[in-house]
Formats: sequence, C-alpha cells, structure tokens
Amino acid sequence: MIEQIKYEKLFYTPLMRFRLNNYEKLNEEIMVECQRLRDSSSGLTKSNIGGWHSKGNLFDSDVRCIRDLRDAARESVYHVTRNVTKKVDPESLRLRMFAWMNANSLGSYNAPHTHPMAHWSGVYYVSLPKTESKYSGMVEFHDPRTDLPNWRILGGRAFARKRQVKPKPGELIIFPSYLLHWVYPNESDSERVSIAFNATFRKPVKKKHSS
Repeated sequence: MIEQIKYEKLFYTPLMRFRLNNYEKLNEEIMVECQRLRDSSSGLTKSNIGGWHSKGNLFDSDVRCIRDLRDAARESVYHVTRNVTKKVDPESLRLRMFAWMNANSLGSYNAPHTHPMAHWSGVYYVSLPKTESKYSGMVEFHDPRTDLPNWRILGGRAFARKRQVKPKPGELIIFPSYLLHWVYPNESDSERVSIAFNATFRKPVKKKHSS
C-alpha cells in the first residue's frame, strides 16, 4: 500500500477564461468605436495576416466602453496572478497594460507568435461570426515544451501538444505571454473582432525621503 504525502504542479502553464456581465451592450458600443477608429486610421501589420490592427495603446482611450473593458482586464489580471502566487499582492506592483483591436475579415488570421517582455496576455472577444467550420476564428495554443512526444501516449491534457479554444462573444482569456499561439482564418463574410492586451508588472517606485 502507498500513502500520498504531497502533490505538486511543476512548470505548469495556466490559462483562465472569464465572461463579462452584460457583455452584449458593451460589445455593441465597442463595435461603434471600432468603426470610428478604422475610419480614422489604416492600422498596422503585426501578427495579423490581412484584416485590421489598431495603432497605439487602446487602453489610453477615454471612451466609456474601452474604460469599462480596461477595468475588467485589470481585474482579470489581478485574479489570475493571485491564483498562481500568494507571495506577492499584484496590486502592490505597478501594472502597465497595452491593448489593441483586431478585426479579421474573410480569410484573415493571426500567424503564430508570442508577446515578449510582458507577464500576461489577454484577448476579449467582441464579435465571432458563426460558421459551419468549427475551426473558423479558433485560437490555438502550443505547448512550449518540446520534449514530450513519449508522454502523449498517456493522453492527459497536461501533455497535449496543443490546446484549441473556440471562444464566444463576451469571453476574456488570460494566458502567459510566452505561450505560442495563433488564430485560424475567419471563414465568414462577417468580421471577427477582438481586443488583445499585454499586462506587465514592475516594482513600485520608491519614495525619496527629504532630508
């Protein structure tokens, strides 16, 4: 007979999903703001292949719907951080968040990439057109470990090569920024709209004592 005396999760990769309350109204307002931004800017090309990627830090905006989403994103970052460590209160650190909007038209997608220099990355889903294909607009995460082929015979999700997620509008996903991920092509004539962001912690600024 054996007796378990301890169980540890070593080197695991957390992924957390949230749903925003009253997201329907929020998403309607974000879609209006999305169109306004697109009318004023041609956007950027980053990991996006086709589609539109906004310029600058979206979370610097004073538009109400963006402020509300920024607050929800900050809350989710604090929540997931507290789930992975009890040694640091995340609210005692400085938090920098940088966000941008993606609008993927028919055939557009995001190539495999990571988000260097950040702690957490997140995506909020505004518009996800329904299609017959289950892969349209799906986000796929890849295991950063490269030496696990022999473990996959055991079938556990912790040893899977990749994890595919089919999000829904109003859903927010948080994951470590080092995690390789990409987005499948949009197979709908309607656009797939999301807002992505990076969250980076810094040590608090020490106050100088006057002599």
